[in-house]
Amino acid sequence: MEDEVDRLVAAWRRERPDLDVEPLEVLSRVSRLARHLDRARRIAFAEHNLEPWEFDVLTSLRRAGAPYQLSPGQLLTQTLVTSGTMTNRIDRLAKKDLVERLPDPSDRRGVLVRLTPEGRDRADQALAGLLAQERAILAELSRAQRAELAALLRQLTAPFDNIPG
Repeated sequence: MEDEVDRLVAAWRRERPDLDVEPLEVLSRVSRLARHLDRARRIAFAEHNLEPWEFDVLTSLRRAGAPYQLSPGQLLTQTLVTSGTMTNRIDRLAKKDLVERLPDPSDRRGVLVRLTPEGRDRADQALAGLLAQERAILAELSRAQRAELAALLRQLTAPFDNIPG
């Protein structure tokens, strides 16, 4: 079965035989897949009236376990945004009653961000929708193929995830 990347690679090999275009065979497919995944995520989240960034914050809190709360600094680490951006996001989620700010008992000047019951429900429902979308994308692969692909992709992503700072 031929795909668009095969055609792109063939064209570059014809036009630039002096270049090794082999990386395109993998990374162009990863890039195209990322676009399809982004579209699937947006659909899954829109069905639950969430933006992707809202899902990221809510699910960071949900993964923390009961009582589903983190400091703003912990949320920054998990979502990779600036403190100003996180403050804005917390404000917007609080206005929608998806999170609440609470005083941090271990730091009088600090706050904790806690998932509300509505926020937890929305996060859970959106995650279920996302997983359904992702299962459909992976349906052509066997369980063994999915495991192999996950291991190979882990080899590529792990160095980026383990960069200090």
